Amino acid sequence: MADSSFDIVSKVDRQEVDNALNQAVKEIGQRYDFKDVGASIAWSGETGVDIKANSEERAKAVLDVFQEKLIKRGISLKSLEAGEPKASGKEFRLAATIKEGIAQDDAKKIAKMIRDEGPKGVQAQIQGDQLRVTSKKRDDLQDVIALLKGKELTVALQFTNYR
Repeated sequence: MADSSFDIVSKVDRQEVDNALNQAVKEIGQRYDFKDVGASIAWSGETGVDIKANSEERAKAVLDVFQEKLIKRGISLKSLEAGEPKASGKEFRLAATIKEGIAQDDAKKIAKMIRDEGPKGVQAQIQGDQLRVTSKKRDDLQDVIALLKGKELTVALQFTNYR
């Protein structure tokens, strides 16, 4: 019998992020506490989000609105990396990025965790920005998924290609 396997990936549904951003724009335009503060949120490039406001607190409030919309759309906040508001002339700018893929050092940590704490006979291979986990027994793969879901990792993980 062939080995069973699955892939560990960190992907974000771009359309859902776009929907969350559009909802945040709409809410910022309608809320009274954002009137006349120059608050805005928009895409900057492929995975960047640019937040502007006339005070540091307002910029953070816009980020909170965006995070709230991401959560409602089922997107993990682990995939959002936001910096601190920086003064730029009369306004404050906050840059955030949407992270996709598992970084090499995170992939090594996850592979080591599977080797150390996972069932015997389970192998994890790093393939670019994802991991492939293989085993002879499907139950062992289920145990690995349960193990990783129970850990507090810095990356949002999804499990795909289960065969």
